[in-house]
Amino acid sequence: MMHAPDLSITPSGDATGMAHAAVSGAIDISHGPILYVEGVSVSFDGFKALNDLSFTLDAGELRCVIGPNGAGKTTMMDVITGKTRADSGRLFLGQTIDLTQLTEYEIARIGIGRKFQKPTVFENHTVTENLELAMKADKGVWATLFNRLSAAQHEQVQAMLARIGLRERADSLAGLLSHGQKQWLEIGMLLMQDPQILLLDEPVAGMTDEETERTAELLQSLAGRHTVVVVEHDMGFVSSIARTVTVLHEGRVLAEGPMDKVQNDERVIEVYLGR
Repeated sequence: MMHAPDLSITPSGDATGMAHAAVSGAIDISHGPILYVEGVSVSFDGFKALNDLSFTLDAGELRCVIGPNGAGKTTMMDVITGKTRADSGRLFLGQTIDLTQLTEYEIARIGIGRKFQKPTVFENHTVTENLELAMKADKGVWATLFNRLSAAQHEQVQAMLARIGLRERADSLAGLLSHGQKQWLEIGMLLMQDPQILLLDEPVAGMTDEETERTAELLQSLAGRHTVVVVEHDMGFVSSIARTVTVLHEGRVLAEGPMDKVQNDERVIEVYLGR
């Protein structure tokens, strides 16, 4: 089995010496994409949840994935994160890291983070403590809480509080936050791990209009620094953040492209959007 490397990204240089802001040092993205999904199939009791699924993600992009119930969206995320094993096909992080050879834990460690629809935070700890607990460090819970943060770590937490819009709730117990605020906190906790790819499952489900708008701003601010994949049914929200939209149907890609192109695709209208 391939052991999870100390993950950083190796971008190809260009004339200006600049690379995607999402990347820093061993993931080889010299050909552009950071994730390759090629011919992946998964069956459950004869039902093909994924059927020869293929697509790529570029480093630093914000991708929305839509499709009817049963299209394979959740199974797609399960396969990428190692929760479910593919029956066939290839999944590569960059050019060289074969995700099918890694455990779920190893995949998380090398930089693929996932947020489920229901927020999972430490409700009896403050917002700040939640971010400290999530900080990328090989320490136990109690060591994390009782050891003093370095100046750099303190700055990192303060910057994250500002980024997720919870600076004024820093000392509040997480259990007292609104649903939307808990979602932002969990996104912040994932970001404290500095993931290369962030998978978000229906991040605005149950949010108020104001919370949804703020979430759109947050996710747009992440693009370029991280590769973000948003699975969502709220088409208004998708329209507000979409750069590239992938439509899944019956376990494979039905259509892909800019939102206006996808919205006018007769196949997408028929199976998902309606007339």
